Amino acid sequence: MRTLTRVAAATAAAGLALAPGAALAAPSPSPGATTVTKAGTSFLTATTITAGQPVRVGASTGDHLYWSFRAEAGQVHEIGVTVTFGKPRTGASTWTVDVFDGLRRRQACTAGAQTPTADAAATGVTLGCTLRRVRPWAEPWSGDPLPGTYYVRLSVTDLPEPDLGLPIEVDLLAGVTDDGGASGDDGELAAPLVPNTRAGTVLTAEPTPEPAAEEETDLTGWLPEAGSRWVWTSVGGVLAAVAGVVGFALTRRPRRR
Repeated sequence: MRTLTRVAAATAAAGLALAPGAALAAPSPSPGATTVTKAGTSFLTATTITAGQPVRVGASTGDHLYWSFRAEAGQVHEIGVTVTFGKPRTGASTWTVDVFDGLRRRQACTAGAQTPTADAAATGVTLGCTLRRVRPWAEPWSGDPLPGTYYVRLSVTDLPEPDLGLPIEVDLLAGVTDDGGASGDDGELAAPLVPNTRAGTVLTAEPTPEPAAEEETDLTGWLPEAGSRWVWTSVGGVLAAVAGVVGFALTRRPRRR
């Protein structure tokens, strides 16, 4: 389990921009982990990282930077990103960090400043995204996170045109909390979804079986009931036969002698 530390106070002292009311929880790097110094420019060229492995990349404002990591069932991943501006800028800029699963479906963040805005006087901006717990299975129509490869994309969505291409320095770190394969995000069911409104009675003794009714041996028991479909079918057959005989007699030609 990775310990999550809060660095909001240090971020504010450095002049980084945070979303209003957002508390930043940053993952801690693993001891002895090698720092990654590159990033991809698309899903196909995304640089592979592991949980607890720090990333430090020099880039330009307007670049789309991609990284990928592996997620297993029961894990909760947290992404922390800090963008430091190398030169003064002319206006405010809005940055975003997006996480996609192996099917390129964008995964929602449950916490973190995912799209903060840095004003012109800020020296940097901090982003964060806490994903939902990875589930071992899900319905095909749902967008629940499943085990596999996940992609992180850092980009700027709104900035003045003169600031495009200015140098930046990106620090990224992905942390993970493994709960050993817990069930999911829905918690435990405290009460039945549909209460039992027709509850039975508690039996204190063994019930006595009712005696079986004796069958009646009536001579007319084999006859069909009056008004049943068998009666109407029989009556219809007889009438049809009579009508056929009468019609044949009326249309029959007399014999010549």
